[in-house]
Amino acid sequence: MSAPLDKSQNQSTQVAFLIIEEMSKVSESMRLTDLARRLDIPKARVYRFLQTLVQLGYVVQDDTDDRYRLTLKLFHLGQAVADGTQLTSVARPLMVRLRDALEQTTTLSIPEAHGMRVVDIVRVDSPVQIITKPGALLDFHASAQGKLALAFGRPQYWEAVTGEQMTRLTASTNTDEAVLRDQVSQARQRGWAVAPEETLPGVNALSAPIFDVANSFAATITIAGSVQDIRPEPDPAQVREVCDAAREISTSLGCTEYPE
Repeated sequence: MSAPLDKSQNQSTQVAFLIIEEMSKVSESMRLTDLARRLDIPKARVYRFLQTLVQLGYVVQDDTDDRYRLTLKLFHLGQAVADGTQLTSVARPLMVRLRDALEQTTTLSIPEAHGMRVVDIVRVDSPVQIITKPGALLDFHASAQGKLALAFGRPQYWEAVTGEQMTRLTASTNTDEAVLRDQVSQARQRGWAVAPEETLPGVNALSAPIFDVANSFAATITIAGSVQDIRPEPDPAQVREVCDAAREISTSLGCTEYPE
């Protein structure tokens, strides 16, 4: 179920973006009925917005089965924005270096009110393919990136955890707030976090925080791969490489007080 609409804001705009965000979570086209159910919004209302998005070129409807899917128009817009940001331009070379050094897929994510948004990915060829895509929103409680946001980011990020039921994504996903607070405390002390099989079965992530010119939490750099390659207690060399990359990006952004 999607986040409730904020009645103090323009609800039409909210619904349009909720539809886009929900469709971006799946890798295949969707039926109107399924999309309306996932959003908990009446079918007729979702249909009207879908038709508008079709006219604007952000969604296409398959004539054979009436399913809807996103077009590449959003991707190109997002790529244009990403290419123009200091964070992405600074982080990209370090992501490539990290990918090549550790032979693991590397991602860059930024915090939002309800999770960590993946904004860039540098992939590696591997028997275990990481299916996360740019634009994916990772839950705070079930991702290495999210635990770092809770550890170093705004206190308001906890509202997405304490104000809503924590979703169990896999058999290993933690849904106990007390356990999560312990994990976040450990992430704060270590300066890095992991999430073995908490978002995807068989996959672990090792993440370190990035800080900006105001010494505020701004993003994370992460390696993701098989739990055999990135263990729940990762290799110290992996931790060192990821943390060094995060520190170097932070310094390039103007950070002067990177946490020890």
